[in-house]
Amino acid sequence: MLLKKGDNNESVKLMQEKLGISPAVTNFGPKTEEAVKAFQLKNGLTPDGIVGDKTWGMIMGESVQPTSQSVVSTPTSTPSVSGLKLDKLKGHVPQVVIDSIPEVATKFGINTPLRVAHFLAQCGHESGGFRLTKENLNYSAKGLMGIFKKYFPTEALAKAYERQPAKIANKVYSNRMGNGTEASGDGAKFCGRGYIQLTGKENYTAFGKSIGVDVCANPELVASQYALASAAWFFSKNGLHKIADEGASDAVVTKITKRVNGGTIGLPDRIKHFKEYYSLLA
Repeated sequence: MLLKKGDNNESVKLMQEKLGISPAVTNFGPKTEEAVKAFQLKNGLTPDGIVGDKTWGMIMGESVQPTSQSVVSTPTSTPSVSGLKLDKLKGHVPQVVIDSIPEVATKFGINTPLRVAHFLAQCGHESGGFRLTKENLNYSAKGLMGIFKKYFPTEALAKAYERQPAKIANKVYSNRMGNGTEASGDGAKFCGRGYIQLTGKENYTAFGKSIGVDVCANPELVASQYALASAAWFFSKNGLHKIADEGASDAVVTKITKRVNGGTIGLPDRIKHFKEYYSLLA
């Protein structure tokens, strides 16, 4: 990841949202550069206003790519699955992800070049290039009012929650997705984790049952060991692997993106990655 003044894309907008810049736009202008410098200075980074991998990772969240991911075990070398040229992905996808594909391909039906390419394109975008495995809710008051306007309709309320990720999660995720009240702490406990952020107690419970592991007892496992598997469970549960069978067009990527994102944020990046992966796997 490398973003700098003058860039214009969806990654810039996503970064601005995380920095609390409102309204968030796709243009990396002087205001964004100053916000990046301030963030870098505050976090002990060189304040050059350029967003490299380290700055991007810190802006997007504290979690980093897990050292192992598996449903049962992590292979020591790149395995093969009939019809999948996984070695072609080397240099394009982290090896730890490539090594885990056979397990999720078998278990969750993501087992053709088309399905894998669509799946990886979504995972790659949602996780900032397979780097982030836990959502970052460290929003400013302005960010909260822009992204979670429903929950923070006033500046006074937003100010009471800003820069408190756990408190924010407990509010915005309470009383839904199987979570209890805000006071229960379920929102923070079952916040988004994995390459396609698994969120909510009922989803953690269902995913855990699918792999025979009680991830509700230790939710961090979703980020540290099951980042790819949890994403594959979501992809399969929502029938996205079957939508992937509809083809390699931009329209299919768009259709899947709407199911994953709820909209089309980052669509050009998702399309770009799909084409990259499919050209390697097909």
